[in-house]
Order: sequence, then structure tokens, then C-alpha cells
Amino acid sequence: MKDLEKAVIALGFFDGVHRGHGALLEKTAERARELQAVPTAFTFDRPPKEVVTGQPVYLINSSRDRQGLMERLYGIERVVFAPFDRQMMTMPWEEYIRMLLRDYGAVHFVAGHDHRFGHKNAGNVQLLQEKCAQLGIGCDIIPPVQWDGITVSSTYIRTLVEAGDMERAAEFLGHRHCLSQTVQHGQRIGRTIGIPTVNLAVPEHVLAPAHGVYVTCVYLPDGRMYHGVTNVGTRPTVTDSSAVSVETFLLGFDGDLYGQEIRIEFCRRLRGEKKFASLEELRQEIQHNIRETERYFGE
Repeated sequence: MKDLEKAVIALGFFDGVHRGHGALLEKTAERARELQAVPTAFTFDRPPKEVVTGQPVYLINSSRDRQGLMERLYGIERVVFAPFDRQMMTMPWEEYIRMLLRDYGAVHFVAGHDHRFGHKNAGNVQLLQEKCAQLGIGCDIIPPVQWDGITVSSTYIRTLVEAGDMERAAEFLGHRHCLSQTVQHGQRIGRTIGIPTVNLAVPEHVLAPAHGVYVTCVYLPDGRMYHGVTNVGTRPTVTDSSAVSVETFLLGFDGDLYGQEIRIEFCRRLRGEKKFASLEELRQEIQHNIRETERYFGE
């Protein structure tokens, strides 16, 4: 077996990859440079709370977006998504630390002030620090991060995304709320009214922003960025379905993105979702939303 690369490991679930997580990930990258180790985040494929309670937990981001944000914004080079299964759930906290040393080459840990781990959450940061001292390895504990007098948390940011308040969500996240998905075929109704859209599905157990129309930035696989008008919702003018879709018109784009992965970043909600009397009325409203989007980026 080849020698494991040394790793500085950030511990957490990192939903949203918000400013609090950012402080932790920045410290991880800094320690990794000092120790000539790989900056690593160790997280789970699904929320532990979901497995323990059996109730679905709706997340700010999919796993692919959590990973993308950590790599893009904070220089994390390796993101480990461990399966949160019965074995992981019942692992004693000391064995959990031993596993990270043995299997992932941990030489230093970074965790948030309220991090809990191991069977029945028996492990806490005080025990982590004591264990690291015994083992002769480093450990940083990151205090809570506040913004606008409020402690930054995934729970609070979820309420902002659900309300469609993307500008305030971005303040707490430290970046715009995003959704990365593969473009699917839609009903091509946009094409018939001269406003072709790209269609994305919201991943299972990921929170859809409040239904409505948003100003967005759309990033293509080749790195190009386009301004967009994005509708999140059930499209009541054209269908009776309750399925939520994310449809985006890219300003100034001509081409086919089917089957490619794009990233949408939400800037501002323009209005709630409405049912229009005709496709012509819908077309006029979207044209109005396009002009509002141009104004937004012109400001």
C-alpha cells in the first residue's frame, strides 16, 4: 500500500458553504500550506439528521455544489463524501478520529465550535482537542461567525432561500446562491414564443428557492458567463403539473446546451410566479423581466 498523502482535514457538513464554513475552510487551506499537506474537507453524502430521524432534510445545495463551492472559493483540493450508514452512525468518537488518521492521512483537524461527531454525537471539540494533544497533532476550533448581528447558520440561510431573498442570502453565504445541474429537454414552449430557455431539475432533497422569476448569472462549461432570467416553479400558464422546474433564458446566447452542466447563480427575485391568460401575455411579461434584468446589470 502506498503512503497516504498528509491531509489537513476540515470537519463538517458544510451545507451552503456559508461565511462560517468559509472561516473554517480558509484556516484549513492555510494550515495545509504550512504543513505541505492536502487541504481536505471530510463530509457525508447525506445529512446525519435524516438518517437518524428518518425525516427528509432539505438542503441549500446538492453535493456537487457543496464540492464546487469549497474548491472554487476556498482552495480545498479534496472533498470526501463518506456514506453516512449504520456503521458510520454507530462508530465511537475515538474510532472516528482513528479512522481519519488511518484512512485519510490526517495530520491536523479544523472544526467549528459546535461540531459533534461519533455515535450519539458523543464527540465534541473539547474531546477532539484533548485527543489531538495526546496524538501530537494540531487542531483549530473556529468560533461562530456573525453577520449583521446574526450568527451565520445554514438554518437561517434556508429561510432566506425559501423566501426568495437572494440578496440577503448572498450576504450570509459570502457568495450568490447557486444551482449546478445538467440541462434537460423541456416542452420547448419558450421556443414557440421566441424566448428559448434551458431547463434544469431541482435535485431531490434540495430546497427550491421561492417560486418566481429571478435575475441570474449563468456559467457555461467553457467558463463563459451570461445574464439570465430564471423562472422557478410549476409553470401554471402551460401545465397542470406540480413538478418544480428551473427554466432560464440566457440574454444574448444562441446555441444548444442540452446534456451540458451549467451553474445558475441567483441575484434578485423580480416577482412571484403567475398564471397568465395567454402565451402572448406570458411573452410580454418575460420581455419586461428581460428589460429589468438588463437594468439590474446596468446599475
